[in-house]
Amino acid sequence: MSITVIDGNRFAEMIFHGANHLSRNAEYVDSLNVFPVPDGDTGTNMNLSIQSGAKEVRNNKQSHVGNVGKALSKGLLMGARGNSGVILSQLFRGFAKSIEEKEVLYVDDFVQALNDGVDTAYKAVMKPVEGTILTVAKDAAKRAKEVGNQTKDLTVLLEEVVKEAKASLQRTPDLLPVLKEVGVVDSGGQGLVFVFEGFLASLKGVKLDDMETPEVSMEQLVKNEHHKSVQSFMDTEDIQFGYCTEFMVKFQEDKLKENPFSEEQFRNALSEIGDSLLVVADDEIVKVHVHTEQPGDALNYGQRFGELINLKIENMRMQHSTIVEGEKKVEAPTPVKNRSEYGIVTVAMGSGISELFKSIGAQIVIEGGQTMNPSTEDIVKAIQEVNAEKVFVLPNNKNIILAAEQARDLVEQEVVVIPSRTVPQGLSALLAFNPSADLKQNKEAMVEALSHVKSGQVTYAIRDTNFDGLTIKKGDYMGIKEGEIVVSNSNLLETTKELIHQMLDEESEILTIIKGEETTTEQVEQIVSFVEEHYEDVEVEIHDGQQPLYNFIFAVE
Repeated sequence: MSITVIDGNRFAEMIFHGANHLSRNAEYVDSLNVFPVPDGDTGTNMNLSIQSGAKEVRNNKQSHVGNVGKALSKGLLMGARGNSGVILSQLFRGFAKSIEEKEVLYVDDFVQALNDGVDTAYKAVMKPVEGTILTVAKDAAKRAKEVGNQTKDLTVLLEEVVKEAKASLQRTPDLLPVLKEVGVVDSGGQGLVFVFEGFLASLKGVKLDDMETPEVSMEQLVKNEHHKSVQSFMDTEDIQFGYCTEFMVKFQEDKLKENPFSEEQFRNALSEIGDSLLVVADDEIVKVHVHTEQPGDALNYGQRFGELINLKIENMRMQHSTIVEGEKKVEAPTPVKNRSEYGIVTVAMGSGISELFKSIGAQIVIEGGQTMNPSTEDIVKAIQEVNAEKVFVLPNNKNIILAAEQARDLVEQEVVVIPSRTVPQGLSALLAFNPSADLKQNKEAMVEALSHVKSGQVTYAIRDTNFDGLTIKKGDYMGIKEGEIVVSNSNLLETTKELIHQMLDEESEILTIIKGEETTTEQVEQIVSFVEEHYEDVEVEIHDGQQPLYNFIFAVE
């Protein structure tokens, strides 16, 4: 059946089919993940990215195709993860911009949108690399332009787009030597092919279950076993920029008045401190991905324009070492299957704090903390799940240390419990971990790091009491410094300011603020203003911990 026009409802169905087809094949795409230096699994990242876009479309489904495109673009932007996820979001950002005024799409509109998407994606990447998802998108769009002059049938157009995308994908090893060396095609390009195939299936009325899923031959399985990843072809020391840094800046009017935002200037400034730079902006936010040696510099620059949200920092040298070490274990004469040398298990409450621990190297974060202590069994399961020969456990609460020590005695792995009593101590200890050091050196460094940070929390009283000369009433806020209640007040901000005053001194350099789930952005801003006014030499870092019970958690270094 010939299809000459696409309205919003039909385009939405195409999006759902594309997202579902990629989701079904995400694991296959992950198996191709060899470039660039690891900052996430490509299939997983692309899948999570497009699912975010599809969800936004599902919540805004309508007949106006331009509005559907806008919803897809918004969802992709907010959900984009990793290089390929961000590039995918840019392809459809340009696509959406091209069709925003259209009620329906014809062949010419679709062709133009594909090409505008490619232009937008290339501009978003500071140093585009051929042989990647960008090349596959470009070649497919170019073929669309050729076919668009010969047909008005959108099904015919998409058939040729998919055909050329597949052909381009097979050419990626010729453009990117590392792909040829390892014997795979580009993972991001493969993900895009799956999206395009889903689009076509929707137009043709083909069920996704009827579509052929790539099969890997025995020969290829053997090759993949021998060449698990590109990491084995390089040394950890060769990684020039060691931290994969992703964050978003939510623009704030007062900061924009002082520092007007220019996407080009923003991109140029960050290009000076790293590579693999992606900068994506709209009227409300700017999203950043950069590999750098100074993630703090990138975050500080972003804060000039607004509030930092969705932070993610990964130590790529540590990732690389773990991957390579894991591969060496497989080759050992008496291996423990797929075990890495080191593993990190930690305990935290709040999704933001969990992500923060994971971003700096924790493999397993057990949900728990004050009022919800994990059991010894919970910790045993986590130690076994991390599947490493040597495991460090960070309890981050004095009431969990004993259970952690009991768990240590129940497993076969060599386990070291670092007696961290607070989240800031746990973060400090984890940052002191060095995958290149031996167990004893790491234990000494991590334990020593506990004393390098001062911890503070703000919470509320559940009953009337007197403590150390303080009269505390039920419902009052309490400021806790190093485990001791030092201030109590019915006003949250006054309590918080007094606690900070008692925590900071002339030697303080950095104050890290971890925001609780009940704390507002306005309250955080007032605290930041207070610190900037009274302690101008202290650098402030902000993380959205989303922890319950504690309005604020503070770390002072």
